[in-house]
Amino acid sequence: MTETAVYAAGGVVWRVVDDKLRILLIHRTKYRDVTLPKGKVDPGEMLAETAAREIHEETGIRVALGVPVGVSRYHLPSKRTKIVHYWAAEATDAAIRASAFVPNKEIAALEWVKPKKALARLSYPVDVEIVENFVRLIEEGVLRTFPIIVLRHAKAVERGDWQGKDAARPLSPRGEKQAKSIVGPLVSFGARKLISSPATRCVTTLAPLSAALDRKVGTTKLIGQDAWEEGTSDPRKIVGERVRARKPAVLCSHGPVLPDIMSEIALATGTLRGSYLGSASALEPAAFSVVHLSVDNPGSGIVAIETHIPKI
Repeated sequence: MTETAVYAAGGVVWRVVDDKLRILLIHRTKYRDVTLPKGKVDPGEMLAETAAREIHEETGIRVALGVPVGVSRYHLPSKRTKIVHYWAAEATDAAIRASAFVPNKEIAALEWVKPKKALARLSYPVDVEIVENFVRLIEEGVLRTFPIIVLRHAKAVERGDWQGKDAARPLSPRGEKQAKSIVGPLVSFGARKLISSPATRCVTTLAPLSAALDRKVGTTKLIGQDAWEEGTSDPRKIVGERVRARKPAVLCSHGPVLPDIMSEIALATGTLRGSYLGSASALEPAAFSVVHLSVDNPGSGIVAIETHIPKI
């Protein structure tokens, strides 16, 4: 991020009604325009967290983010550049029923329309481009997705400063802050199943998320560093289970193990391997890569990968 730019995030919120897909447009009161739900990043937020929060604040609908659908850039009257990141986001029937939206001083109305109608209704060309990207996902049949989130544990106490077994090495104070900071972004992607290396630094990284979701962390040596060093790790088994389950999951492991996990996701989904896998697995402490896979046909390959780095 640059200091001169203004960052924001939002989404193309969609639902299926009577077998017909509709997307959500918002009519803003002050500007008298038609646009997509979005808003500026709050201090300390990661972009995905902003997108989910702003969608909820403007529409009353809580969503889990799906595939990224583009970034818009335009100049503000102040001459600063505004950069807006967008994700596709399905609005479930339950989320819509739970929405308490009423017209207010910011949002005059919500409107569900066909994607092609949205292209004609939107007030700004930059929004049209985002919806065009969204339409391509529909045409490719990969709109409905689920994420496998590959997470490197947060910053741990240095090996030289720790006298016990390496597997028991705890998080540093910075690592503890990182673990708390990634809860919001991980929740934004619908994280539910939590799987970790048995090492303390991995389990503790997931502890704040576990508490937020009220879900236990499952541990397995198959993605642990000790097993990896001994040649007994088996990320293929864990990845295969998650791909078959077709449900959002977080796999928390170690730097040396992450390339194997990412490679197994590619193999399990029939994806051509390339340098992008290396980039997605070369993660800093507490950073994570979200691998989006098709719910209807996971074997059709990775739909998208995005990497998120904590600010702490």
